[in-house]
Amino acid sequence: MPLAKRMTAEFIGTFWLVFGGCGAAVLAAAVPGVGIGYVGVALAFGLTVLTMAFAIGHISGCHLNPAVSIGLWAGKRFPAKDLLPYIVAQVAGAILGAGVLYLIASGQAGFDINGGLASNGYGEHSPGGYSLMAGLVAEVVLTFMFLFIILGATDRRAPLGFAPIAIGLGLTLIHLIGIPVTNVSVNPARSTGPALFVGGWAIAQLWLFWLAPIVGGILAGLVYPRVAGEAKSTD
Repeated sequence: MPLAKRMTAEFIGTFWLVFGGCGAAVLAAAVPGVGIGYVGVALAFGLTVLTMAFAIGHISGCHLNPAVSIGLWAGKRFPAKDLLPYIVAQVAGAILGAGVLYLIASGQAGFDINGGLASNGYGEHSPGGYSLMAGLVAEVVLTFMFLFIILGATDRRAPLGFAPIAIGLGLTLIHLIGIPVTNVSVNPARSTGPALFVGGWAIAQLWLFWLAPIVGGILAGLVYPRVAGEAKSTD
């Protein structure tokens, strides 16, 4: 598949991830009496990945996440030459998703961008007041497990056709665990989109949500082949 088509698929898929997942958090989570709450937001993030995995998995692999692309590279599943184009497409899609969400959310009377637009944060900007160290550990561990699930579910020895379900449910579980800690990133692109619109504290804390997911992704990419054995290289 030509790189331009794969980049377009990653752009659209990451747009959907941010607009769908963060949109559920911003627009639907706290509606009085009928809000979907943390569980609904967790499910929304999982559904964005599950639906896009079926829609574009055969085009681009449906990474939607720089940490996933880097983790797959570390696991010898993705060529280094495609890393930068994929990451650029993912971040651009995330920014557009956050921008469209901002346009919709700001149409409500009393909207305050300081509410975060579902940005990730620690300390006073953590939903549960968790510290920087707690956020760092959570993001590394949760991203490690996400990549481990992806690597296992897409292993050519795994049952065919079920990878999107495992990955989508895996991301749902990750959000059920991590929303109170950092609003859950495990995805630098997802964190960057909303942070650019919120500015201030969200930009100042954004470094964590690049560093920790990338570390977790690389660790999973290195560990999985040692647990599972042979890994297929695309280089």
